[in-house]
Amino acid sequence: MQYEIKNSSIDLIEGIPKNWEKRRLKTLLTVLRGGSPRPIEEYLTDSPDGINWIKIGDTTKGVKEICSTKQKIKPSGLAKSRMVHKGDLLLTNSMSFGEPYFLEVDGCIHDGWVCLTKLHGIDKLFLYYFLRSDYCKTQFQLQVDGGVVQNLNIDKIGDTYIYLPPLSEQQSIASYLDEKCAAIDEIIAEAKATIDEYKSWKASVIFEAVTKGLNPNAEMKDSGVEWIGKVPVRWMIDRIGKHAKFYNGDRSSNYPKPEDYVPIGIPFLTSYNLENDYVDTSNHCKYISEEKYQSLSGAKLMINDIVFCLRGSVGKCSINLSETSGTVASSLMTIRAKDLFSKYLFYVLRSDISLVQVSIAMNGTCAANLSAENVALFKIPIPPLSEQQSIAAYLDEKCAAIDGVIAEKEALIGELESYKKSLIFETVTGKRRVC
Repeated sequence: MQYEIKNSSIDLIEGIPKNWEKRRLKTLLTVLRGGSPRPIEEYLTDSPDGINWIKIGDTTKGVKEICSTKQKIKPSGLAKSRMVHKGDLLLTNSMSFGEPYFLEVDGCIHDGWVCLTKLHGIDKLFLYYFLRSDYCKTQFQLQVDGGVVQNLNIDKIGDTYIYLPPLSEQQSIASYLDEKCAAIDEIIAEAKATIDEYKSWKASVIFEAVTKGLNPNAEMKDSGVEWIGKVPVRWMIDRIGKHAKFYNGDRSSNYPKPEDYVPIGIPFLTSYNLENDYVDTSNHCKYISEEKYQSLSGAKLMINDIVFCLRGSVGKCSINLSETSGTVASSLMTIRAKDLFSKYLFYVLRSDISLVQVSIAMNGTCAANLSAENVALFKIPIPPLSEQQSIAAYLDEKCAAIDGVIAEKEALIGELESYKKSLIFETVTGKRRVC
């Protein structure tokens, strides 16, 4: 649609419709910061007379309303908190700051929230989409206070500029974005559901191959292990520790400190490098000098080693097919096959056979961690070496095809998310007219 524009006087926007008005948010609403009575444990209550204690954890990703809370506080906590009401708009004030939510309950907010209330001259839904726009987020990014933990400054929030169309146009824009974003979100949800289905299929393909083999007519026997079931009669069941060696990351006083990391050097792997089937040093990889590397005990990475996570994302693992040297963080270990085909062992460790035993080994412990000794006790099916190689080759092909479909869906989600962001930006800044 053709329309007359004027200079916006803001670097982030080249031009805006001539009938839109430049305003500061504080002229359109009241900004309130939350507060936290401390120690909060003394104010929490299970009483039905308690007041809703609204936390960041009460939000749901992809849902723009807060409809209930998990905790309540005593009325005596009101003096050091902030009472907010149904209909207010909340804004996260730290971590992923600047995320807006509609409030559907009355309650109190802590200092991780900012409340936008008493709106006048601005449609609430239009404001919601403005707050979600990259234009607004960029302004907020320039206004944060703090160092490691960054917070929005109330005064600066109020000073944020907005270009405001007439109220009827605000409402049309808000309705348009609600409809368009809902349609995009539906496609994204379908793509994510498809990804989950393909991941489940991949897991079942791996499990079937490493427990049943590739010959559908093979004679079967009971493995004697509940989570493995029947296996071909020529296979045996044994503990991993008899067929592989385990190497922990260094846990001595030589362990790298932040100042020991260098831009280029020997890879020092963390769980970030185990996101895919193969060890990936292209992102989030730390490096240490050759001198530091030689001072460390424990794992010295070799091709075909399996890197396994013992703490944090317990059970996550990747096989190393690219790095000829390197070591691992203390939360990881490397597994080196002795008389097993490494790729077959990797697929077993990626299967439910391993995940079940991870869960059993961790049952009853306070911390989410394992030891190399725990993993050495895991029971796995072991076919003849030639079958291990055939199974690994089969799974390489099948998993690559499944991963290709997953990658396509993830790319689609990325494109849709980018399109939604640009749609919101263009619409709330008047570059895309809807009425």
